Formats: sequence, structure tokens, C-alpha cells
Amino acid sequence: MLFIGLTGSIATGKSTVSSILASAPYSLPIIDADLLARKVVLPGTRGYHAIVKYFGPTTPDLLVPVSESMPADGVDGKGRPLNRPALGKRVFGDDKEQKEDRDVLNGIVHPEVRWEVYKAILLNYLRGHWAVVLDVPLLFESGWDKLSGVVIVVGVRDPEVQIQRLTERDPHLSREDAQNRVISQTDVRLKAKRCEARGEGKGVVVWNDGSREELKANIDAALGQIRKSSPPWWNWLCLLVPPVGVAAGAWVYWQNVNLNKRWKEIELEEKEKL
Repeated sequence: MLFIGLTGSIATGKSTVSSILASAPYSLPIIDADLLARKVVLPGTRGYHAIVKYFGPTTPDLLVPVSESMPADGVDGKGRPLNRPALGKRVFGDDKEQKEDRDVLNGIVHPEVRWEVYKAILLNYLRGHWAVVLDVPLLFESGWDKLSGVVIVVGVRDPEVQIQRLTERDPHLSREDAQNRVISQTDVRLKAKRCEARGEGKGVVVWNDGSREELKANIDAALGQIRKSSPPWWNWLCLLVPPVGVAAGAWVYWQNVNLNKRWKEIELEEKEKL
């Protein structure tokens, strides 16, 4: 089974691409890390309790306020849901404290999400799918690119496009909030460059500065490229003969580790030129 790592940055259109890939004619199963990240911090979960323990004492509005519809112990008695905008103000931004808090939050959420992803991969493998899409915003940062036979980066060339789309999508965000959220993530143009450095058939960049029709055309081209590098017969062989699949997965992982080493060398070379 081919692992297609899908990533981008906030408000670049990654979710739109994911929905297109999940629909006909592709009908690919999607493992959405964002949805899993919400699932693992629901009231009563280990992630929820860890976040409340760390951020609660210094964030008075961390939980949704008590109201007629929201009792003090939550609707189901497991606790009130997290107030995501309040938590976002703590972790999104370029200040030292915000970066430290973001690292703490990622350290809580990522391991829980990783376990859920492993379970979803196994389930889709048993169902006989030829490929599965790992929709992960922090694909490179969290190391999921090492397991991905192909990486797709959804990008825009102008950061202003991200800010505009974000404020339109989330009206409660001020322009400053939107800028902070864009800044808090790795520049998508850098992700695109890293993706292309993987080589033909291993890294594909889908630019999303235009219309939905243009986006669909770019996705068609990307999937055509992926199918050439990973034909159906090969994926079925890996599926039906597990030892071949395991060997192929190990080979992909080893290649990706070396690709990451080469990327670090490229980054050092670029820094030396500055």
C-alpha cells in the first residue's frame, strides 16, 4: 500500500485537496491528522487532561465557559471542552514563550495522534486499498515524510493569500491573529522546495493560487505522475505478498532518511551563502 503524505500550511487549500482526493474518480481513504488531533483532546482523554494540567493554571479561559447548555463538569460529565481560540493565543505566534508552549502542546498531541494514525493505516491495509493519504499539516516536522512513498505539498506563492483566506474562513480572527498563525508554521514555499528535492515521482507540489478548476487540473497531473511511479500491479503485489510489502516499506523508509540528510546538507549550504 502506497503512503501519500499530504501537507501544506494554514489556508493553502490542503483540506480542499484532501476532499477532492477522497471523492470520485480517486476515492482514496484519507487519514486526517487534524481530525485525529481534535479527537485525542476531547474531554476525558489523556491528551485533554495533560493540556488542562499544563495550561490550566495560567490560562483562566482555557475551557469553554459555564452556561445553561454547558455545566461545570461538561455535557457528558468528563469536563468542559477546550476553548480553542484561547489555547491558540497561547501557542500561535513568534514569541519565545509561544514557541515553548507550542512545543509542549505538540509534545502532548503528536504521540496520541501517531497512535491513531497507525491504527487507521492498518485498517485501510486490511481493507485492500492500493494507497492511503496521510493528511498531516506538520508532515516533515513530525517525521511522517519518512514513511511516505510520495509527498504532496499544497502551496500558494503569496503569503497574503493565506492571510486573506484565513480571515475569510475564521471571521473571529483579527488580521494580527491570522498573521501569527501563518508565521507559527514553516513557510509553505520552503516545504515546496523540500518536497521537490525528493525527486520526480517522490515529491509533487500542487500550487493553489487560482480557481478550483485549476486546482483540480493540478491534482489530475499530480495523480498521473504518482501512478506512473507506483503502478497498480506493484501495489497489489505488496498487498497480496506481505513480505514484499514490508521490504518495500523498509526501502522507502531508508531512502527517505537519506533524502532528509541530503536536505539538511542543502539547508546548511544555503545558510553559508547568506
